[in-house]
Formats: sequence, structure tokens, C-alpha cells
Amino acid sequence: MEKVMTITGYKSYELNIRTSQDIRVDIIKYALKQSITAFVENGGEWILTSGQIGVEIWACQVVQELSKDYPIKYAIIPPFENQQDRWSESDQQDYQQIIEQADFYDVIYKGKYKGAYQYTAKDHWLLNKSDCCLILTDEQYPGSVHYFLNKAKEQVVEQNFSIYYITPFDLEEIVRQWQEINPEQ
Repeated sequence: MEKVMTITGYKSYELNIRTSQDIRVDIIKYALKQSITAFVENGGEWILTSGQIGVEIWACQVVQELSKDYPIKYAIIPPFENQQDRWSESDQQDYQQIIEQADFYDVIYKGKYKGAYQYTAKDHWLLNKSDCCLILTDEQYPGSVHYFLNKAKEQVVEQNFSIYYITPFDLEEIVRQWQEINPEQ
């Protein structure tokens, strides 16, 4: 049974999303909520992320909302301290808020960024602690998440590990549903 899921995907700037008020954030959160709810209803207990801007922060915000009705927890495991130093002020505030609400928080490496190996170690740690992962990506244009996705595909071959996707097609379907429910928007 899958009890621990890592969630990752595009960073907000990879989606050209500059503000949390962008309607696409609501659509992505809706897709995340559907997937996380299904995971919890099938026995899932923990969501892991590294707390990166975009999909990972939004996933933590969704878990916060769902934790009112479901026994779900989340952990944030960044690759190093102060990963948010170069982010916008609003992204830093969102990050600080999800850290404060997290059920578990720790960094892989103490101190600041020293090299790409820290991201590799973070991916390795998250995959080894998870039973499955949920990735919001388009495999034709995977962006920065392709490193994690390639390692996850190796994990599928080596262990009993599952990869779940939220694709552009899934998001288009949610937009269609959204427009039917909210025709004025």
C-alpha cells in the first residue's frame, strides 16, 4: 500500500506564472487536490516535497486544506538552508507559511547552496522515502523536473514504485470542467 507520496512539478516561472492570483494556480491546485484526495482515500498518509516555488508549494497548501477533513500530513525537505533567498517576497512568505504549518521540516545539507549535488541528494532522499510520486509535467517539455522524473523512472524499474502524472491534457480537462461550473469566468 502506498503511504508516502513525493509531489513535484514545474516551478511557477516555468509556467510563466508570476502571481498566486493567476487563475492557473487555482486550476493546478484543483488537479493536485483531486490526486491527493484519491491518494489519501486509498490509504496515503504523507506528502513529501522540497518546498520549491510552484507545484511543490501549491501541493503543501492543498494538503493544509485537506488536513481539515483527512488524516494527511506533509513534510518539507529542501536540499539546503535558505533555498528561498532569491525568490520574490510573496514566494518567500508562502514558503515560510508552509514551513510553519509543516508536520516535519529538515534540510538535506546544513548551510547554503554549494553545488548541484545537493539537488541530486534531495531527489535521491525523496525517492527513497516514498512509495510513489505525483509529477505535474509535460514529458515533451519537462523543464527542471526532468532530473527527478528520470530518477523516478529508475525507481520504478528497481523497486515497487509508482509514478502518477498531471499532464497538460489533464489540466485542459479541468479547465473545461471549470468553465462549465463557472461560465462567467
